[in-house]
Amino acid sequence: MKANALWIRRIGLGLLVLALLAAMAFVLTRTGPLAPTRVTVTEVALGRLQPSIFGIGTVEAQRSALIGPTVAGRVLSVRVDVGDAVQAGQVLAEMDPVDLDQRLMALNASIARAASGETGARAQLTDAQARLRLAEINARRNQTLADQNFISAGALEARQQEKLSADAAVLSAQANLLGQGQERLRLVAEQQALARQRSNVRLVASTAGVVVSREAEPGSTVVAGQAVLRLVDPASLWVKVRVDQGRSAGLAVGLPAQIVLRSRPGSPVPGRVARVELVADSVTEERVAQVAFDTLPSGLAMGELAEVTLALPPMPDALLLPNAAIQHWQGETGVWRLREGTPAFAPVRLGARSLDGQVQVLEGLAAGDTVVVYSAKALTAGVRVSVVDALVKPAAPDTGAAR
Repeated sequence: MKANALWIRRIGLGLLVLALLAAMAFVLTRTGPLAPTRVTVTEVALGRLQPSIFGIGTVEAQRSALIGPTVAGRVLSVRVDVGDAVQAGQVLAEMDPVDLDQRLMALNASIARAASGETGARAQLTDAQARLRLAEINARRNQTLADQNFISAGALEARQQEKLSADAAVLSAQANLLGQGQERLRLVAEQQALARQRSNVRLVASTAGVVVSREAEPGSTVVAGQAVLRLVDPASLWVKVRVDQGRSAGLAVGLPAQIVLRSRPGSPVPGRVARVELVADSVTEERVAQVAFDTLPSGLAMGELAEVTLALPPMPDALLLPNAAIQHWQGETGVWRLREGTPAFAPVRLGARSLDGQVQVLEGLAAGDTVVVYSAKALTAGVRVSVVDALVKPAAPDTGAAR
């Protein structure tokens, strides 16, 4: 009896050990290091790719103007504020003229004096010309008398000398009149330049626009060319967008665009590429383009961020794969293709990519091939795999039962 009980106990222990070994083997082959690698797969199929270019940009103004003085000075007054709409020719601010008014008065007085001097020189010329005519008459009369031997040669020479002196006096008066006229012209030119300088102390809007910033306040001292106000044309707002150089192939003027402003993420605004900059950014490896709105949205703010998607012309039908399936193995670009449930690396040549994660396969695969998209760990050739729908099961929705 005891022998039977001992035998039964041994058999039970053996069965328990076998069960434990079977459980361990199951764990090792299913969930342990010997378990097949879980993968998700897709089938290569023909499709049409819609390539796009994506970039981030900011709203800027195509036409803006910095209003400031042409000479250094102190700001006397600013007549407009940020947000005010102004018209071309409107006075926006004024600089302190300092001594310009007094210098203008001094130049006006100098011009008046030069005009008086010119009048005196003209009178002197008239007098010299009258003396010359008289000297010429006397010289002719004495020449006639000398020919008849009524006067001596010395008397004739005296009259001829008077004529030469009268000629010199006329030339002197003419030179004096010319000098007085040139002096007056010089003073008038200085007056005009000073008047222009005086008018420049009034800062005038060069074009219609909106004031977006006041760079200086009354009492501030600014240098020549420094801005006091900044104006922009609100109708010229566009988006300065930057795109990756590696994905900028096809970027050209006229491409249609969808602009998503940060302030209205659910309302894309249509636009079009208005300009592509010739100079790219070598530091950030980006190209720059200007995208204009088809219809300018209301309430647009300068400096607002925007996401821009540019639509390129559609590509012809080609084999498509998810971009996540592309792997790099042993220095080659390709995919893990499943044949009879075993993965093998297949090098491929790729084409264009789309923003939704699709990529063209130009060589290396055929329609209907099954390739791995995601794997639980890195794959090697011939490794055991298990095809699943998803690597991570979605979390169960919260029903609100637990409180």
